[in-house]
Amino acid sequence: MDPATRTEIEAAAFRKLVEHLRKYPEVQNLDLMNLAYFCRNCMSKWYRGAAAERGVELDYDEAREIVYGMPYADYKRRYQREGTPEQLEKFAAAERKATP
Repeated sequence: MDPATRTEIEAAAFRKLVEHLRKYPEVQNLDLMNLAYFCRNCMSKWYRGAAAERGVELDYDEAREIVYGMPYADYKRRYQREGTPEQLEKFAAAERKATP
């Protein structure tokens, strides 16, 4: 596979993942972090980093709007819930484990 085709396929897969996450806003970022160790905010940071590597200025809020499909404040107000004690403990345990 040539590099341009690979990039096109990877970009299409990324767009599909973003579309999928937008379709299921009930899946909380904390759920994603607890299950897969990444969330929509991580994806936003990766997107911003990839843009910076290519000389494109993009602030974190702009990157989050690309991933969330709306301004983060709107998404947070509409969909984000407080984590349950169990979710928060699972996240804290994973953070302790990851920190040497």
